[in-house]
Amino acid sequence: MSVAVYACNPAQTRGRRYPEQPAPTRSEFQRDRDRIVHCTAFRRLVYKTQVFLNHEGDLFRTRLTHSLEVAQIGRSIARPLGLNEDLVEAIALAHDLGHTPFGHAGQDALNECMAGHGGFEHNLQSLRVVDRLEERYPAHDGLNLTFETREGILKHCSRRNAQLLEQSEPGGVGRRFLDRTQPSLEAQLCNLADAVAYNAHDIDDGVRSGLISLGQLSEVPLFERHRRAAVAEHPDLMATGRARRLLYEAIRRMLSEQVYDVIAATRALIDQVQPSSADAARASIALVRFSPDMHVQSSQLKHFLHAWLYRHPQVMQTTGQAQQMVRELFGAYMAQPASMPPDYAQREDLHRAVADYIAGMTDRFAAREHERLTGRKLL
Repeated sequence: MSVAVYACNPAQTRGRRYPEQPAPTRSEFQRDRDRIVHCTAFRRLVYKTQVFLNHEGDLFRTRLTHSLEVAQIGRSIARPLGLNEDLVEAIALAHDLGHTPFGHAGQDALNECMAGHGGFEHNLQSLRVVDRLEERYPAHDGLNLTFETREGILKHCSRRNAQLLEQSEPGGVGRRFLDRTQPSLEAQLCNLADAVAYNAHDIDDGVRSGLISLGQLSEVPLFERHRRAAVAEHPDLMATGRARRLLYEAIRRMLSEQVYDVIAATRALIDQVQPSSADAARASIALVRFSPDMHVQSSQLKHFLHAWLYRHPQVMQTTGQAQQMVRELFGAYMAQPASMPPDYAQREDLHRAVADYIAGMTDRFAAREHERLTGRKLL
């Protein structure tokens, strides 16, 4: 694969924590992607949800489908920019491996439970999954991914956690949060592709659920412009029974405009800065971004979704039940560690062991465990 000078080159990777011989037919980033696809945490994503919980319907997005959409959007942008598509795909597929059951509701509840014990943050947990919690190799814990993939997985990190990472791995993935430098362009791209995917599929899921309508979406300039264009080109989309086709066409056009906007805006910045290497790009300003106008439009869409979908009374009700479930699970395992598998129950740091165990659960396993331990069914 031919990439630009500012892209990450697998032949020049900063390496793995445990040295390995190169593969005969795959690049280092391809190996990372393959390890992620085959790991246990990746399979669990199919039953971890986003906005709508697992019991609410079979067609809503899960963490797995979301990760696949991020990878697709990321590769669509990476190729014309000369970035490394394999690295983008690896980061995209791994970025949510540490997410709890029940979406952000579960994360917030687990962070509350871990107050005073290091807290909980899903980006750091995703790194913990690939570095320590996956058990696939005889000689070491984790998947032993390259620095570049691990760097991209750690999207956010508090200064305190960055300092702890720096102590255990000097000059490693926590360093940039202390130096205030950027991650690779591939990692920057995955961050943006994540937001683009969220906005698009939450519109789709929100309308499918009946919690938001096409009429309400007329308030969102980015969506309404493409809905009008779709109707102008295909007037029959206004006919009875074709609303879903209209929704899909508007979302498709909206996604395409955002992808092309990122490509154009990023290319212009790269031409201006002219980074001579991947490290030069890291030392620069953030280069992968929307144009100013698209940034405003994307923010308007995000605010609409927060107001009308994420804070909808029905979503808030299930959010509250999910958080109660996580809190009660945490309390039950702390009181009865033997209720967990032995490799969790026997750890010295019981709080972190309980957090790791709950974070690894799918929605439906967490619900079953809660009912088993408490005798109550919340969802």
